[in-house]
Amino acid sequence: MTQLPLTPRGASASRWWPLEYSRSFLRLDVIAGLTTAAVVIPQALAYAGIAGLPPSVGLYTAVFPMVAYALLGTSRPLSVSTTSTVAIMCAGLLAATVPAGDPAGLIAASSTLACLVGAFLLLSGILRMGFIANFLSIPVLAGFKAGIGLVILLNQIPKLLGIHVEKGNFLASLLSLARHLPEAGAATVILGIGAVTLVLALQKYARRVPAPLVVAILGIAAAAIFDLRGQGVELTGTVQGGMPSPAWPNLSLATQLWPGALAIALMVFTESIAAAKTFARHGDPRPNADRELLALGGANLIGCLFGIMPASGGTSQTAVNLRSGARTQAAEIVTALLGLAALLFLGPVIGLLPKTVLAAVVIAAILPLLNPVGFRAILRVRAEEFVWALAALAGVVVFGMLWGILLAVAISMLTLFYLANHPPVYVLAYNRSEDVFRPLGESPDDVTLPGVLILRTEGRMHFASAPRPAEKMRALVDEWHPRVLVLDCRAIPDFEYTALTMMLEAEQTLRERGITLRLAGLNPGARKVIERSPLGAALGPDRIFGTVREAVSDTLCAKLAARGISGFPNAKVTIAEE
Repeated sequence: MTQLPLTPRGASASRWWPLEYSRSFLRLDVIAGLTTAAVVIPQALAYAGIAGLPPSVGLYTAVFPMVAYALLGTSRPLSVSTTSTVAIMCAGLLAATVPAGDPAGLIAASSTLACLVGAFLLLSGILRMGFIANFLSIPVLAGFKAGIGLVILLNQIPKLLGIHVEKGNFLASLLSLARHLPEAGAATVILGIGAVTLVLALQKYARRVPAPLVVAILGIAAAAIFDLRGQGVELTGTVQGGMPSPAWPNLSLATQLWPGALAIALMVFTESIAAAKTFARHGDPRPNADRELLALGGANLIGCLFGIMPASGGTSQTAVNLRSGARTQAAEIVTALLGLAALLFLGPVIGLLPKTVLAAVVIAAILPLLNPVGFRAILRVRAEEFVWALAALAGVVVFGMLWGILLAVAISMLTLFYLANHPPVYVLAYNRSEDVFRPLGESPDDVTLPGVLILRTEGRMHFASAPRPAEKMRALVDEWHPRVLVLDCRAIPDFEYTALTMMLEAEQTLRERGITLRLAGLNPGARKVIERSPLGAALGPDRIFGTVREAVSDTLCAKLAARGISGFPNAKVTIAEE
């Protein structure tokens, strides 16, 4: 079984973390857990609202999955409840599954969705599919999250302003918002905009202050003191307190929910592993991707028995947990206990929270998703990946959450195939000042040898990737008219049979044109494959060299000998003479 890296630096990581817990960590973990709870509890209420669920479901999700992950996961600071991304993905699925909006039906559907998400994650962990975290590239994920941020923002603005709009696609919702703007209540608008401003100000100028909790407390106090309900401000309303009764998910809904559950499971794992890796402290073991799948799956499966929504590791709350000094998973257990206390004792108080204040907390939380700086950085480095990010953003906005994530995955996969099937081809030259072979044009000291063309390509050569570099190499041979073609194979890990057949045909064509093919720098495995193939027989041992220098030196020796010069002087002198 994979070891759980939860002990102090330098200690053994082979045992379960509670068995080796250091008492010196207790104070730090308690402080971190209390501080993180101040962020998690208001966000849990807000995210439940995004999904169209009762506020109590958000608190359930902040308790049961968090404890389960703390006992099963491999990341020390990762805080698991739910996220705005998962909440908005749930919203569309739940609305389609329970169109009447019955609270009991929504909770049953949400619990079933969490069950399916957990099952997909658990199965993926058993099959050791942790590598799927790499299927969403950073630019595509940035575009996807920005699209989600726009959708969440559009969904929260009506709550911030105290108006009701017709739900539809992004454009229809935007037009509906514009039509209903005159209906906004003055008290709600002032309170909502003030709450957003205060959250952002505290986050910028008083980072140690739990901004969401402070704003939520002020909102509750304002509702109690100034009778905000009487002034037209909508309140959260009754929050069911106490422990939830264990209940089985409604598996008859599985046929409707499983496609969306699969998409959510991918997002849960991607978000969680990204947060776990991002916030791993220096010296901490890196999170184990396969074990994370098992832990997240277990957290959702355990939680689904208590009516949760799908649980995921949150970036913002994990950052707070780490900054507050969390040393082990005990901090998350403290956070969960605070969530449980809120369930048991604070239901009537939470019911006074204005909906516009909840919307303000959500808007402040999702604004980092709409980060133009990240897009500018992508555009500055790679313009084509900026286009991929925009495509992912447009996919979410135009087609919705489910199709948006599928489009994001498709873009990432197509990108992967494109890059794998378009390996670069470099012309190598000799640099006299540094005595190395490297791509031509990097220095004025680069020189080429008349009659010799040295080419390098990269990546595994197989039936899909080999044709593209073959075309480039043919064009370069036609341009340079060499007598000797040296192929630097150091960056080629292996040759598939189709690629070997193509190389054999190329060798025959080159030989007919009076051009000698030489291979240099073959890896041991690749060399064995070539030696067993007809290509190896055609080349023979005399045309396979350990390095480019050896292949070129042999050519130079022959040229120099033909000119009556014996021996092979220093490479700098020899190539310079040529």
